Amino acid sequence: MSTPHNEANLGDIAKIVIMPGDPLRAKYIAENFLEDYKLVNSVRGMFSYTGKYKGKELTIMAHGMGMPSVGIYTYELYKFYGVDSIIRIGSCGGYMPDNKLFDIILSQASYTEGNYALTLNNDDCHLAYSDSTLNEVISDTAKKLNIDIIKGNTVCTDCFDIYMTDVNKFLERIPKDINPICAEMEAFALFYNAKLLNKKAACLMSIVDSKYIDKIATPEERETGLNNMIKLALESAINI
Repeated sequence: MSTPHNEANLGDIAKIVIMPGDPLRAKYIAENFLEDYKLVNSVRGMFSYTGKYKGKELTIMAHGMGMPSVGIYTYELYKFYGVDSIIRIGSCGGYMPDNKLFDIILSQASYTEGNYALTLNNDDCHLAYSDSTLNEVISDTAKKLNIDIIKGNTVCTDCFDIYMTDVNKFLERIPKDINPICAEMEAFALFYNAKLLNKKAACLMSIVDSKYIDKIATPEERETGLNNMIKLALESAINI
């Protein structure tokens, strides 16, 4: 079995998938953290590896950038490959004054101005929630590993927020009760697909830029400097 976007056969992909956006980050995780891994998909360069982490079978698969891309890959994983749980691990832009580079965010809900749900499912929905059970596992694992995480609502944008002509006008349009702590571009579609297909999803992010921080993480830092978040996702997967 395969799809137009994934050449993996049924059974090649584990029930639990950890998804970075960057294919090179997926390759990095497989090479540095997994045992007995194999490449199961390379269509469009969207690398997917299945192997074992401390004896637990996991798949690491990239999802690309933006809701359309993550929407396709996660929908297919849930619908056609029997995946139960997805943990997205990505980068984000911080919206809190005390943000530091590589602070780790755990999204509780994702708000979007976009129409992903309307287009996919005729549902005028703009707020989607992560799975509370997965979030509890991740929170408990973070405590055991002594890794600090920040929990809260996040926003999912249709463009890279740094390129917005006026990010403050965007933030003014966000409902006041959302109070977003960071922005990224994929979590809403992931959470919505999980809700639609009765699956589980969570999203961990590391801050790589902020309106309050002059420094921006380099591509090399984004690829390899996120090990605490990667380790947290892998260790959490053991307990799912």
